[in-house]
Amino acid sequence: MKVKKYTAKTMPEAMAKVRDELGSEAVILNSKQISTGGFLGFFTKNMIEVIAAIDPDIRKNSTTKTPRKQQQPPQERTMKVKQVQVDEKKAIMKEISELKKLIQDVNSTNSQTVQQYPGYLQEIYNNLVQQEVEKIYLLKIMESLLIRWYSENGEAQTKTAVYDWTKHTLRKLLEDKSYGPFQYNKRFLNVVGPTGVGKTTTLAKIAAKAAIEHGKKVAFITTDTYRISAIDQLKTYAKILNVPVEVAYSIKDFTEAKEKLNDYDLILVDSAGRNFRNPEYVDQLREVIDFDNEMETHLVLALTSKYGDMKKIVEQFARVTIHKIIFTKLDETESYGAMLNIPFEFNVGASYLTTGQNVPDDIDDATHELVIDRVVRS
Repeated sequence: MKVKKYTAKTMPEAMAKVRDELGSEAVILNSKQISTGGFLGFFTKNMIEVIAAIDPDIRKNSTTKTPRKQQQPPQERTMKVKQVQVDEKKAIMKEISELKKLIQDVNSTNSQTVQQYPGYLQEIYNNLVQQEVEKIYLLKIMESLLIRWYSENGEAQTKTAVYDWTKHTLRKLLEDKSYGPFQYNKRFLNVVGPTGVGKTTTLAKIAAKAAIEHGKKVAFITTDTYRISAIDQLKTYAKILNVPVEVAYSIKDFTEAKEKLNDYDLILVDSAGRNFRNPEYVDQLREVIDFDNEMETHLVLALTSKYGDMKKIVEQFARVTIHKIIFTKLDETESYGAMLNIPFEFNVGASYLTTGQNVPDDIDDATHELVIDRVVRS
């Protein structure tokens, strides 16, 4: 299929250009009014932009007569069949190349002004921008959707169908990221992150789920000795859940706490929430916490934070292995794009999503579908 874009002052003039170049068998894929030229928003000209396509085979059949076939030797027929297959493959590759170039042209042209997409794609684009999906990933998503739009007759599709395309695209982009809760294949779950993201409350929720839903024997170790209130808060949760809590001021204390809690199925470690901009913070964690093969580490990020700050936090904690992300405070924001940006940029999935302060409620196991449904809302 040959796809081309035309610009003219009027629709009849645009149609004439299409007929002259592609012929009367051409199909109009999309048309819209655009503004060109001008200075500082004044003296712009309204033009018509038309995207048209033609199947080369249709045009060839309509302009040439097929001569009466003559009997050909088997070897010659085989060679011609192979040549036709080669030609078809070249035509398909050319079609894909032209379509991708068209999409790139649309993106590069509109990136300097207001982005314009056909039909429901514009609505989806606006929603993803509002969700603060990073531009590099946003354009990748829209490129995939544009290919489907032009190859699957997007104008004839329902809104639900186009939104389903978007969800399918995101599933494919996230399919290699690991999602889901802690699986208890290790005895220790270490939760790290900056101050104020809800680490202690999240730990209490995970402990309650482990004890109530999975029948696990749970205990706490806290290394957050910088805030008395943090220890008191964890002890309060421990009393409610009827589980022990040990305080570790050093790696020696941590080792002794591990030995004391040797009979427990799951030990949840609460680390100090300090200024993530201080590189010494992560180094100090190593002095207190024994990051060994028995431990899984999850980083807590609040969706109320700026994405730039979230990136800095992830980069800072790269000194230790981060297995998954816990996203908190979903109830305090309407922007969920970071739940796509972080997995895309750092190749790490999510374990839990929290939506409030209630223990043991207000926590969900993270799944691809939950994340996608939060970001893509029709």
